[in-house]
Order: sequence, then C-alpha cells, then structure tokens
Amino acid sequence: MEAVSHAMHEPVPDAAEAQLSERDQEILAFERQWYRYAGQKEQAIREKFGLSSTSYFQILNSLLDDPRALTHDPMLVKRLRRMRQARQSQRTARRLAKRA
Repeated sequence: MEAVSHAMHEPVPDAAEAQLSERDQEILAFERQWYRYAGQKEQAIREKFGLSSTSYFQILNSLLDDPRALTHDPMLVKRLRRMRQARQSQRTARRLAKRA
C-alpha cells in the first residue's frame, strides 16, 4: 500500500516497499559468490568496495537485520543470519567455559 504525498500528489512508497541501495545490493551479491574472487576475501572487499573488512562486516550485519534485504534475497539473508547466530553461540559458550 502506498501513501500519497499531499505536497506533490505523488505516491510515496511504504518502508517495506523501498529498495535497497545499489551498494547494499552489491554487498549481498558479493556475499552470494565471494568465493569466485581470487585471493583473500578481505582483499576482494577492499578492491571492490573500497572498505576495510571491519566497515564491510558492520554494513553486512546491519543488512541482515533489514527487512528489505530479506525481501531482496531471502535464502542468502537467512543463511547468513544462521551463520551469525552460530558464531554468537560459539562465543558465548567459550566465555562461559572460561568462567567455569
């Protein structure tokens, strides 16, 4: 459903209908097939996006929580969310093991 802008009388897309930016779409495409790039992933990130790996992964993590990303590529986003959750669980288990 679209809202109507009273100032211009043009439809304004709902947040759920908004598209991901081109960069965000490229990041998801890169994650889908990064293994095709020669060399290390961090180097490919720098070359393709001009970002440090830290910045890239911060953007990627925020994308995983963005409903537009889920709509754009549901299988990839769900897989990456599962992988993120598994890493978080492993870190928690290691912390708890150190306390014991």
